[in-house]
Amino acid sequence: DHIRQETGDLVLNMMDTHCHIDFEDFDNDRDEVIKRAKDKLDNVIVSGYSNDSNLDVLQLSKDNPGFIYPTFGFHPVSSQNSTEEELKLAHENIIKHIDEIVAIGEVGMDYFYVTDKTLREKQQEIFTSFLELANEYNVPIVMHVRDCEKKAVNIIENYEEIPYFVFHCYGGSLKTAKRIMNMDNAYMSFSTMVCYSKKHQDLIEKIDLDYVLTETDSPYLAMTKDERNEPVNVVKAVEKIAEIKNIDISSVDEITTNNARRIFN
Repeated sequence: DHIRQETGDLVLNMMDTHCHIDFEDFDNDRDEVIKRAKDKLDNVIVSGYSNDSNLDVLQLSKDNPGFIYPTFGFHPVSSQNSTEEELKLAHENIIKHIDEIVAIGEVGMDYFYVTDKTLREKQQEIFTSFLELANEYNVPIVMHVRDCEKKAVNIIENYEEIPYFVFHCYGGSLKTAKRIMNMDNAYMSFSTMVCYSKKHQDLIEKIDLDYVLTETDSPYLAMTKDERNEPVNVVKAVEKIAEIKNIDISSVDEITTNNARRIFN
């Protein structure tokens, strides 16, 4: 049974499928943050966002084998100003460590922060380069596609060798969510935002849990603007989803965790 009894409380096999505990926000107490996560969660996936970050998350996974797993990415907002050499290095590092990472990501496009047409085109060009890499190596891809979810769906439908697509921190429309669910190999990740965002609460109410993952995006998206988020808070997201869906916490945990295990192997 995946549910364990500890000090009288249910301890589930929850997973934070997307966080950034390599950030300097955690430099003073990273070990304690990881310990708190280990007390409540079975796994944490730390997502790289730059060439330096990718190597940092790889080291974190080596320091915490069987608990922390890495993805290698190239964040769209910072990558739009990258050089050809930096992009080439990102690709080379992914290929070099393809057997050590569980996905490519986070990569994508961000139309919230970027309105310039030329920069948006560059973001799409870079995003496409990572889609082609994931397609070639048959690995899942974790996507940051803010305010351009519909466009992302149109793009990814062309890549048939990518086993799974994850819409990290999904915040698109219900109409686009229904298109994602029709893909069969695409998933939407819901963060701790579901605890306080009416939009995300309305979305999760109508989205089938068979297409849902849970995350924190730590250190971002905490309960208040003054707080720093951390992986253990994914428990709060699972509890809120259970409340909204009016089903028990262990069912939400089991479905979303099984989804994550299927995607990230």
